Amino acid sequence: MIVALIIACEVGFWVLLARGLTARYLLRWRRTGMALLLCEPVLELVLFAATAVDLRNGAEPGWEHGLAALYIGFTVGYGHYTVGRLDAHAAHRLAGAPRPEKPPRHGLARARYEGGLWLRTLVASCVSLALLQAAILYVGDPSAAEPLRSWQGTTLRIAGIHGLIALSYLLFPKKVPAGSARPDEERTQAGR
Repeated sequence: MIVALIIACEVGFWVLLARGLTARYLLRWRRTGMALLLCEPVLELVLFAATAVDLRNGAEPGWEHGLAALYIGFTVGYGHYTVGRLDAHAAHRLAGAPRPEKPPRHGLARARYEGGLWLRTLVASCVSLALLQAAILYVGDPSAAEPLRSWQGTTLRIAGIHGLIALSYLLFPKKVPAGSARPDEERTQAGR
């Protein structure tokens, strides 16, 4: 049941996003579009409640409960960012807004960008870890909570690997190709 609900929440996220952007830019229903976009966090609350009810009703903690916590955490960390990026692209394509800036490709600007993404991953991981720890405490039986502890390890590995990748952009910055614009000019050109 939980896996089906996770899939339904993911599908619901993209459906609400598409409908919200359609209402906002194609139909020019700004308030309706904003209301649809603001309904997206409700999906995570439904998933959280369903997972808690499932555990309360005596379900054996399993990988699906850990996946639900990870999904909620990463939606908290990346949901607003994803909606904002897609909203900017929809505004550009459908409402004549300026083209959204592309992420920088070289140098310190790229390292800063990757560091920002890693901070989002860190927020997502912290939320996931907190939810998993709450579920472990709620279950109470250390042996039964082992699948949830396993997800905590997975969450820490994800944050660690992404941190190393972000750090690599700082330690080994990609150079601007010869004959190309300087990094500060590149950001200006990307905004055109």
